[in-house]
Amino acid sequence: MDQKVKEYVTEKVKELMESPTCCAEAKAACQSWLEADGTDREAELAGKLVAELEEDIMPIDGLIAFAGSEMGAQVFGEEKAKSVLAHGEEIKAAGAVYCDCPACAAVEAILGKKEEILA
Repeated sequence: MDQKVKEYVTEKVKELMESPTCCAEAKAACQSWLEADGTDREAELAGKLVAELEEDIMPIDGLIAFAGSEMGAQVFGEEKAKSVLAHGEEIKAAGAVYCDCPACAAVEAILGKKEEILA
């Protein structure tokens, strides 16, 4: 991986790990990838990182469906769920493909470099 791409991805991985909306599995995959830098496991763990992030990123339609559901109301609280739903619909109308929470934004940026990461 090109050094500039590696620096960019490393920055975004750290942003993801610091995000309050990052799940434990993604944090673990990020930490493993960071620790593998320069080792013979780097490529393997890059693949695992990408696979985990592809599973974790929330498509905008999924966010909208969740926020509008009973489960969404239970998780967010009724008022916050309505707010998340409205926000999701607004950003979808503006062309968003994914949720724009800090974790999903970082994941989208990382996955934008997927080919370079896996090369």
